[in-house]
Amino acid sequence: MKLPEIMTDKVITGQPDEGLREAFFKMRHNHIRHLPVVDADMKLLGIVTDRDLRRPDWVDEAPDISHVYYLDDNMALKNVMTRNPIVVHTYDPVQRAAQVMRENRFGALPVLNKEERLVGMVSAVDMLQILEEMLDKFGSPEGVG
Repeated sequence: MKLPEIMTDKVITGQPDEGLREAFFKMRHNHIRHLPVVDADMKLLGIVTDRDLRRPDWVDEAPDISHVYYLDDNMALKNVMTRNPIVVHTYDPVQRAAQVMRENRFGALPVLNKEERLVGMVSAVDMLQILEEMLDKFGSPEGVG
């Protein structure tokens, strides 16, 4: 099974200069926790998670320094996004995405096509959907469910 069969292809994205507050409410409104940051050609520049917006790494850079952190539009996604995120491709099997997600403890991964453009996201929820379908099709193991 390939990723296009299970991924979400209607991807909500952010722009590098988009303000953090705007991005936060976009994510909240769309019920997503991962926001790919792309350029005009859908080339992936980075990714921002809800955790990045709630408490960026720089807030806790030293235990003896205290920072006040306001979620406003004076700071842009490009300032907090993870650059060069780990990705999977449309030609990768679902097992590859599951392995990468499990090994890295990721909740979702961007899916790129052969031209390295963002075409989807695959999430843990997508993986659970497959598991549920497989269990329905083949029956649950003895003692489960």
